[in-house]
Amino acid sequence: MEDQIRAFLRFLEGERNASAETVRNYSSDLRQLLAFLRKSGEGGRPITAACITTDDVRRYLHWLDRNGEKASSLARKLASIRSFYRFLIGRGLVSANPAEDIRSPKLPKPLPRVLTKDDADSLMEIPDERSWLSLRDRALLETLYSTGARVSEAVGMNWNDLDQAEGLVRVRGKGAKERIVPIGEVALHAIERYRQALPAALAPSTSSAPLFVNHRGGRLTTRSVARIVVHYSRSLAGGPVSPHTLRHSFATHLLDEGADLRSIQEMLGHASLSTTQKYTHLAADQLAAVYDRAHPRARCSADDLRHNEQELS
Repeated sequence: MEDQIRAFLRFLEGERNASAETVRNYSSDLRQLLAFLRKSGEGGRPITAACITTDDVRRYLHWLDRNGEKASSLARKLASIRSFYRFLIGRGLVSANPAEDIRSPKLPKPLPRVLTKDDADSLMEIPDERSWLSLRDRALLETLYSTGARVSEAVGMNWNDLDQAEGLVRVRGKGAKERIVPIGEVALHAIERYRQALPAALAPSTSSAPLFVNHRGGRLTTRSVARIVVHYSRSLAGGPVSPHTLRHSFATHLLDEGADLRSIQEMLGHASLSTTQKYTHLAADQLAAVYDRAHPRARCSADDLRHNEQELS
């Protein structure tokens, strides 16, 4: 089974263009299943993919649940097993998928945090712009909010991905898929100021050089970007946010201003419109909150409530 797991991981890397983190997760999930079955196996029977049953998978999930694993983690591990067996079935190595008929645990679906438009504007203004690093940070924040790019997509941008004349940027998304996304004049202006401020030693030597660099000239990492966003967003009323909050805010603010879901789907790089539709809920929640704060008759007074209670009794 170890050989089959390795073959599956090679398939994910080579044919699916899966990220290194995705491959690590699949590897960890499948080897954890294998370790559990080896430890709990009866009579020392050899563990092969073909001999694993639905009951085995259920026992494994039950064990994880007893040990405090979160529902989201259980769902991911179950999905890993399903995908592994679909790969094996496609190669003719097994005839059945023991995880196919097991229900995934229900996951809570909290709505993601979204900045107000005023908070988004405030965040963009926080970098003091007294050094090339702070100008870089301003350009980075503007780019994330202007394009809705994932943090991994932003750090993957190169100088030749920008089309300043047309106001467009090429974004490489999941599965190495490319899309062209509009980028606003404010973000482009911030990027140009950052470029002009770069030390000569760090100036891009080729058009394919990374857009956002660290103090040594290397490409920024996703962790570095997360730290930058947290650093500048600490002063916001709701506390620090993640880079993904800027992506959520981008989509919600577009929807607020009348953009259609299909266009937002294209800009976000969502494969399915259903993924984009969550922003309609966000927009509705924001409208309800604004209504409750602003409309003079949105809420009953305490006297009205007491009067209603007396009439009902």
